[in-house]
Amino acid sequence: MNRTSRLPSLSWALMIFGTTCLMWCGWVVASEKSFQSEQSRTLERRLSAAASIQPARTAAPAAVTTAPNLIGRLEISRVKMSAMVVEGDDDKTLDVAVGHLPDTPFPWQPGNSALAGHRDTFFRPLKDVRVGDEIVLTSLHGELHYRVERTLIVDPQDLSVLKPSTTPTLTLVTCFPFFYVGHAPRRFVVQARRLGSEPAPVHSASQPTPRKRSKS
Repeated sequence: MNRTSRLPSLSWALMIFGTTCLMWCGWVVASEKSFQSEQSRTLERRLSAAASIQPARTAAPAAVTTAPNLIGRLEISRVKMSAMVVEGDDDKTLDVAVGHLPDTPFPWQPGNSALAGHRDTFFRPLKDVRVGDEIVLTSLHGELHYRVERTLIVDPQDLSVLKPSTTPTLTLVTCFPFFYVGHAPRRFVVQARRLGSEPAPVHSASQPTPRKRSKS
């Protein structure tokens, strides 16, 4: 078989390979969006139910405190980032959400709570984050507000950013550089301190914040 006769076979092979890659990428994106939408709806339902049963409480029921799968919604408005956060840091979890590192406290608990996300999906906007940016985490325990205090780049073996803290701290971790091809060699870290000592009350999408009546 000469070189010319091999060209059609090679073209077909490349076409099949390219089509397979596109279908796989489409499935990954669809799974990610489906999971995010499902978790967002679940959060809103639980917030609405909690508000109707115990409108004066900001804390979640004790059953949710022990081993929650759904942590909440993480938002940084200035960099247009919004993602659902769930428990776990394995590949399956991080493919569809931001994951809470199980060995660290939950965000509504004292100490240094750590969240991980992929640099090419949910945590891509972190490349534009600045000191002073506000981070909001909406959970069943209330709305937690944080202020970014520093960003840094560390080696994967450097776990000092996860060490316990005496003040409520939120640590976001992703791979670095952001546009690196292959397994990125370093980690980009954002550390923020919580504003206020207690979570603020949460108003779900179905339970909007009441407006004050204007004086007539």
